Amino acid sequence: MVNSKYKRALLKLSGEALKGDKSYGIDPKAIRYVATQIKNATLLGVELAVVVGGGNIWRGAEAELDGMDRGTADHAGMLATMINGLALQDALEKIGVNTRTQTALSIQAVAESYIRRRAIRHLEKGRVVILAAGTGNTYVTTDTAAALRSVDLGAELLLMGKNKVDGVYDSDPNIKMDAKKFDFLTYQDAFARRLKIMDSAALAVCMENNLPIVVFDLFEANSLEKVLVNEQLGTLIADSSNRLLNL
Repeated sequence: MVNSKYKRALLKLSGEALKGDKSYGIDPKAIRYVATQIKNATLLGVELAVVVGGGNIWRGAEAELDGMDRGTADHAGMLATMINGLALQDALEKIGVNTRTQTALSIQAVAESYIRRRAIRHLEKGRVVILAAGTGNTYVTTDTAAALRSVDLGAELLLMGKNKVDGVYDSDPNIKMDAKKFDFLTYQDAFARRLKIMDSAALAVCMENNLPIVVFDLFEANSLEKVLVNEQLGTLIADSSNRLLNL
């Protein structure tokens, strides 16, 4: 068996990835597929943490536009990520993956509170750690939570798993047939082009800590495994030296 090129990685899983072909909520087929992808990745020997989004259930920014207080809307979004986290935990455990869910909000009845050293210990024991509720702070996206948790836990790679989006383009490929896909971008290129990869705060955290990012389609067959064994897939965003090293 080919082993992972990375000891530890973090997967950012958008809420959209869990809704599959549904317009809202969690698609059982999609979450089972994602769980299987994660299991296969752990069999490569990588220690894997997962930050879950909540956009399939709730979007705080949209609720704010409808008149809700932004702080309240963001807290509701954190609870949506908890629902996704627990659903993913259940799907993983059903296929034999030892899993722990930690949350940035204190919800002791259903999940551990996020404690860095405890999360690292879980990873060292081969458990998948699901991280819910973002950072626990309002006005902060789950993309930024993924970047911060990656650095906090010593991940070597941030994986941005998308739903039927196979990388970063210079324009929307669903609108422009001639949209150009990037195989590699430096952090500076991503900032300068204002590409919609993740929010600018998350990208800044990655750049400051030289954390490589791979944006890829999680629903392409075996895509997570391919990225972890260093196959060219999706779009790599990193320091220019990492391209020369064939990261």
